[in-house]
Amino acid sequence: MDPLSALRDFTMRGDLDKIVRVGDEFRFGSDYSFPCAAETAYRSKQGNLYTLETLLFFVTHHHLKHTDYIQSARLHHLPTVTFIDRKPLLDYLQGKISSSDAIQLFPSSSSAVPSDVAMPDAAAAPAFSAELEGEAEEDAAAVDVMALIRAVERPLKDREAILECKNRDFYSVLVTSTRREEERQRIESQQRKDGLVAKSRLMGAEDRGLGFGEELGFGDSAIKPKLNLKGSKIGEGVPIILVPSAFQTLITIYNVKEFLEDGVFIPTDVKAKQMKGLKPDCITVQKKFSRDRVVTAYEVRDKPSALKSEDWDRVVAVFVLGKEWQFKDWPFKDHVEIFNRIIGFFMRFEDDSVESAKIVKQWNVKIISISKNKRHQDRAAALEVWEKLEDFVRSRSHS
Repeated sequence: MDPLSALRDFTMRGDLDKIVRVGDEFRFGSDYSFPCAAETAYRSKQGNLYTLETLLFFVTHHHLKHTDYIQSARLHHLPTVTFIDRKPLLDYLQGKISSSDAIQLFPSSSSAVPSDVAMPDAAAAPAFSAELEGEAEEDAAAVDVMALIRAVERPLKDREAILECKNRDFYSVLVTSTRREEERQRIESQQRKDGLVAKSRLMGAEDRGLGFGEELGFGDSAIKPKLNLKGSKIGEGVPIILVPSAFQTLITIYNVKEFLEDGVFIPTDVKAKQMKGLKPDCITVQKKFSRDRVVTAYEVRDKPSALKSEDWDRVVAVFVLGKEWQFKDWPFKDHVEIFNRIIGFFMRFEDDSVESAKIVKQWNVKIISISKNKRHQDRAAALEVWEKLEDFVRSRSHS
């Protein structure tokens, strides 16, 4: 019987206490004896064969935590069983599994020598024993060096441990980086808005054959835009999109930028907390995910009462709340005139009841549905808004 089979047999029988070390060999009761450093047929995941003394020490100390087991093995100057080999090896030795892919079949040069069987040639016994011990010592030395190196290896830091620092708090780092990012976005947004407003005014001046000074009102021919509700063309300047100021609607001035520019819906209450309740009076949005070289900017506002008479000619779209009072004091006769001059959008969750859009269906508005949970579908909804808005603006500009 080979050392591994003998050790498994004694482990399953609960006779490990009958295995006694005498000198450089283990005696399994009165049945077998093996050299302590004899290689077994069990090969570790790292490639080396475990020795008998390694497996015997492991099976008698398997109840210890792996770190405690390694420290105990070092005190006894023994190689250790790796963590990934622990469970399959223990299951095999305890008989929970009948075989393992880690068991190597090879001619055994260190098979058990029954205690009641004499060597065939007494004169050759010393030479045989010396040869056997020499081979065992060489194999044990080769195994011990690599096993000891691997046993003392341990990861110093990983991506989780590096954050577990005593007396350290990374919250301040998060706050600082968030503030910097918000400030950077605010500056870029303001610069983009200022540049686009100036560009729009210059282009409008060129179309009317005015000079730069005349457009700004410095010349004799300064022309002040007037409200022309009877007309249908868009007024000069940056087009305006109106959104409700109430939190009951899905799109507000808090989250409209992320939805239209990035194609991501963020609930208003979440975005308001991120902005710490600082509500902007006006923001600028662009169609970022567009292949067009010329991208039009739009102003988004939520206070129609603050619009001047000339501003109403620039209003091209409105996100409706579905309530009549939203259009109170608007300079239009009725809903028919409003939605002939301004394209309307109603945002809803796709699983909302039909009643939520009952009034809206009576108006000439576009109903846009989004999912409550599937955020990857928001981009398609945002693209639908842009497509209908751009088609409407083109038709109104050429009418």
